[in-house]
Amino acid sequence: MLILLVLFGVAAFLVAQAAPAFLAKQSQIAGGIGFAAYVWPLVVGTVIAAAIAIIIAAPVSIGVALFISHIAPRRLASAFGYLIDLLAAIPSVVYGAWGVAFLAPALIPGYAWLAQNAGWIPIFAGPASATGKTILTAGIVLAVMVIPIITSLSREIFLQAPKLHQEAALALGATRWEMIRMTVLPFGAPGVTSAIMLGLGRALGETMAVALVLSSGGMIASIIQSGNQTIAAEIALNFPEASGLGLNTLIGAGLVLFVITLAVNVAARWIINRHKEFSGAR
Repeated sequence: MLILLVLFGVAAFLVAQAAPAFLAKQSQIAGGIGFAAYVWPLVVGTVIAAAIAIIIAAPVSIGVALFISHIAPRRLASAFGYLIDLLAAIPSVVYGAWGVAFLAPALIPGYAWLAQNAGWIPIFAGPASATGKTILTAGIVLAVMVIPIITSLSREIFLQAPKLHQEAALALGATRWEMIRMTVLPFGAPGVTSAIMLGLGRALGETMAVALVLSSGGMIASIIQSGNQTIAAEIALNFPEASGLGLNTLIGAGLVLFVITLAVNVAARWIINRHKEFSGAR
């Protein structure tokens, strides 16, 4: 009940503080375009960056977790597990600095190649960024940040797969990969889904790393052009100097992020509940 009260209190505060921005005239909102037009590019940037992160991080994390739990020798698995745990402890600002100082410049030639050879695809349309500070760079940085979270949780879930099912599959002549595919992955599917959703929540709300990597700008369809911003980074960059209706506008953007995150968690819970009764192999 206390947790629900805290959640309700946060929601009530956001709604109360964001109401002036919702009711204000278009000309009073930043840029004179109205709240919806202001927040929409931020929503798109947030969703794109988080989606890129999960698309990259999910398969890598599951593969690493399986390697640690069922393939690697015990000593090597322990070392890898310890390394993954250390990666999870690195502050986000360090990831952001790495993204700006190393990753962004390294990706500039790749962005130029994509714009030249795949520019007919809208998301790779040019002109390519000359700085590497793009939504794709931010997504890659977020992927590196959430990989340790998803990997650690998935590893623990895979280790809990019933040994009898695994031994039965091997006894019937299954290869190691067939055993993993028929027993470990089905058993761990709900838990892995939870881990991915936790990683998605981290990617949606990440602030400093994205703020360091991205340059502010309007909504851009291409992921290799400079511009775009996420809600969390927009709030972090502008909140200290905000006042009056500008402060209400930023809180309104925070309310939108709150709703998005809540919707993602509700969807994750629905997916998990559909499979919670399953605990064996297929």
